[in-house]
Amino acid sequence: MDNTQSGMKARIDVQWPCLAILPLMFGVFVGMFSETSLNIALPQLMKALQVGQSSIQWLVTGYMLVIGIVLPLSSLLTKWFTTKKLVLFGIGAFIIGSLISGFGNNFSIVLVGRMIQGIGTGIILTLMFTIAMLIFPPNKLGTVNGVLALVIMFAPAIGPTLTSLILAAGSWRDIFFTFALILVIAFVIGLFTLTNVGQITKPKVDWLSIVLSIIAFSGLIAGASFASEMGWLSVPVLASLIVGISALVFYVRRQLKLNVPVLNMRVFRHRNFTLGAILVMIDFGIILSAMYLLPQYLQNGLLVAVALTGIIMLPGGVINAATSALAGRMYDSFGAKWPARIGFAVAFVGAVMLALVTTHSAIWYVILAHIILMIGAPLAMSPSQTSALNSLKGLESADGSAILNTMQQIVGALATALATSFLTVGRNAVTGSAAFKFTNGVHYGMYFTIALTVIGFIVALFVKDDGKYTD
Repeated sequence: MDNTQSGMKARIDVQWPCLAILPLMFGVFVGMFSETSLNIALPQLMKALQVGQSSIQWLVTGYMLVIGIVLPLSSLLTKWFTTKKLVLFGIGAFIIGSLISGFGNNFSIVLVGRMIQGIGTGIILTLMFTIAMLIFPPNKLGTVNGVLALVIMFAPAIGPTLTSLILAAGSWRDIFFTFALILVIAFVIGLFTLTNVGQITKPKVDWLSIVLSIIAFSGLIAGASFASEMGWLSVPVLASLIVGISALVFYVRRQLKLNVPVLNMRVFRHRNFTLGAILVMIDFGIILSAMYLLPQYLQNGLLVAVALTGIIMLPGGVINAATSALAGRMYDSFGAKWPARIGFAVAFVGAVMLALVTTHSAIWYVILAHIILMIGAPLAMSPSQTSALNSLKGLESADGSAILNTMQQIVGALATALATSFLTVGRNAVTGSAAFKFTNGVHYGMYFTIALTVIGFIVALFVKDDGKYTD
């Protein structure tokens, strides 16, 4: 796709824009792929690294935590460093992190590598859409953004299946080596195709905001994560939560006072954005908690082989991607109100079905429950996100997008941590075989998911379909 051949010109002239965006697509694919792929490998990783459920979850929550911290800084980074350097740094960071995790001989080293991967994803995720908006002509952006969105939707959908095949043929280390191999190709392509599209202005860095965001997000996620092992009323958990909440309050107050905030919290004065953002966060929590619990239930509750686990989850993943693509278009015809309400209602049915599984549940029943959940959750997601962003105008749209992307990762990490906590409580609440205890833990975790679907439905009742900028 050559800009010179289009009827309209892009803001930045790039001879081969498709090749220029390709390294970022690879990077985002691997980043999103890794958000769900490790869920399949967690039982193996627990045995190999000799850690419990409360520790192993950090390979998921820690990764998303770092992404959530880095995402709001992406706009600032583009003003200090060239686009090409940032993209190559992000890809390079993910490669290094993958190699560290792949060669790691204990949990701490694997976790460090995993968090370095989060730095890479946090940088690349935002830059992909930013660069696309600049290097493609306006009349091509609809198609381009659709392709980019498909990459984001398809990667986590196919992640469990590909991971199960990798594990069947090798070991958990090969998952990280696969990440590195794909991104080495992306890095080489980027060396020759990436173009600098930003302007280096080197604005003042508000270090206090950065420190407060790190303390806030880390405190909240650490508190929720430690709760599964120490209990919600333990001193470390309460201290982490108090510190996290306090830092978050100060962070939000500071963003409201700054002329150029890291995250523009003023967008929350728009009712439709606030409602849409809440729905997106709840929906993301539903998906992440279920995707964390289900593969472990299949392996530890039904005692399904790891290779078969990915295959069982494939139909739901494909349905998730397909529904997401269709739901985005539904907003134009139906708005967000009814898709959101119907979506959460359908997700409720799927979550209840998964909460009723036993150690002898039929595979077809689990697949059906997963499919129903993966119809409902994305049905509510895309229209809610569109409704939120459509309520903003001008530069506020970019601010809103940054907030949604950031909070999705933080909420995803929190949902995973809370699901782990409920899983642990449920396992300890009964006696019997390991499979029976784990399945009971999954019930408790799915009760949390059910609660999210109910809350989401209630919030959706307040959505209006005016699609207009709101004060």
